[in-house]
Order: sequence, then C-alpha cells, then structure tokens
Amino acid sequence: HPLELLFILRGSIVRDIAPKVLAIMALSAGVVALADIHRIPLPDAGTIPFSIIGLALSVFLGFRNNACYDRWWEARKHLGDLVVQTRAFAREAGVLLPDETLRRRLVHAAIGFTHALTASLRGQDAHAAARTWLPEPLADRLQSSQNLPDAILRAINVDLRDALQSGALSDILYQTLSQRLLALTAIQAACERIRHTPMPFAYALLLHRTAWLFCLLLPFGLASGLGWMTPFIVMVVAYTFFGLDALGDQLEEPFGLQDHGLPLDALARIIEIDFREGLGEKDLPERLQPVEYLLL
Repeated sequence: HPLELLFILRGSIVRDIAPKVLAIMALSAGVVALADIHRIPLPDAGTIPFSIIGLALSVFLGFRNNACYDRWWEARKHLGDLVVQTRAFAREAGVLLPDETLRRRLVHAAIGFTHALTASLRGQDAHAAARTWLPEPLADRLQSSQNLPDAILRAINVDLRDALQSGALSDILYQTLSQRLLALTAIQAACERIRHTPMPFAYALLLHRTAWLFCLLLPFGLASGLGWMTPFIVMVVAYTFFGLDALGDQLEEPFGLQDHGLPLDALARIIEIDFREGLGEKDLPERLQPVEYLLL
C-alpha cells in the first residue's frame, strides 16, 4: 500500500542513520531554543550559501551512489553468469562422462567450488564451506590452499585430464568441459576484483565529512527564518544526505552481510539443489528463505 512506504522500516536505511538524524534534530532544536527562548542573536548567513553547498553535495552523492550501484550490479551479473556456467558444466559432465562415479565427484566438486567462492567473497571459512562436497583425501590435501576455489577447479581439471589420458574422454569433449572451467575462473577473478578494489577512500571521506558539516551548520542558517520548523526541515535534509551516504557504503560492498548485500548463501543453495537433483539425489535441502525480510 502506498501509505506503508511512508512508515516501513524493513529494507530501508533508517535503522543505520537514525542516531545521526536524531542528533542533528536535537542540535537544531537547541539552536532554535537559543534564538527564540534565550534571545541569543545568531549569525544570519541566509539560505543562499546552503542552497549552493547542498546542490553540490547532492550531485556528488549521486555520482558516488551511481558508481557504487555499478559495482553492485556488476557483481550481480557475475553471480548470474556463475549460475549459467556451473549449470552448463554439470549438465555437460552428466551427459559426456560415462563413469558415474567420476560424474558425481565432479558435480559435487562444482558445488564445493560455489560454496568456497561465496564464503571467500564474504571473508568466511571457505574450507569449512566446501569440505562437505569434496572427497576427504582431496579436502585434506587442499586444507593449506590459500585460494580454495581455484584449487578446486585445478582438482576438477586433473580429473578431466586423467579421463582424457585413459580414453574415457575425447580431446574435443575435454576442451568443451575445460572451457567451462575457464569461464568459472574468469567469474571468480571478476568477483575478487570487485571485493578487493574498493572505491577511493578519500572520495568517500570527503563526502562523509561534507554531509556532516552541512547538516551541523544548516540549523544556524534556518533558525532565524523558520523558527521551530527548523528541526523538522533539517531532519529531512539529514535523512536524505546521511541515507544516501550509508546506502552508498552498503552498495560498495555487494558481497557483504548488510541489508543490501547480494544473497550469496541463497544462490549457492540454489546451485546445490539443481546439481543434486540432476544427479538423481532425493534428500534435497529447501531453498533459503528471508529471515526478517533479509535473504543472505
């Protein structure tokens, strides 16, 4: 309902910025009290300087949020490509590999790769996330690996090489499956680039400081003209600027656990379900559901 959008909290940035907005509102009330009750004269710079600064600040905040959203959307596209390539690999492995044991091992390893990649992108324990899907000897051998997703892909490639050398796989079919592994490597590299290349810190810091200074000084420019309406006007302005700043911080980290982070765990679970169903397994897990409207 349209009216619900005025008061809804889930999915908004209100919880994160509420202390800042309330602090600015309290400061505004104090400034108005000094001018209206205690009759303390305040410098009247007019609204023109604040209009110019506010316009410039809003433009730069818009630029930053666009850049952060581009990072978020690029990450989402790579994750979508991850689904495409892993499904294609599992489907082709299921059709092209005659050995059922090898086919099951490779598909489970692909599931392990997905869980390891999503865990590593969030700074979590990739080995613990992938161990369930790897043969115990392989999991022990890869325990010391610094880049587990890449190590799993190498292990898959070794299995394909062995199948090629034993004659169970032709060179053309080997190339077909190898191209899928190459695509997964490219997806992993792209996601790692996004995670390890943040926006320039000085840029974010400049906007953060300017937003604070603007909101702290704004009550002094409005109090003489607006009176007790000043706290409410300043609250709206602070909500807008602090909200855009905080939203940019969340979109800048698309693999994070914030409200607007991408649902990596749910994506890995979908791939797991699809792969195991393709193998004919029956004890499939349920898809992850949002908890308090948040899907991880």
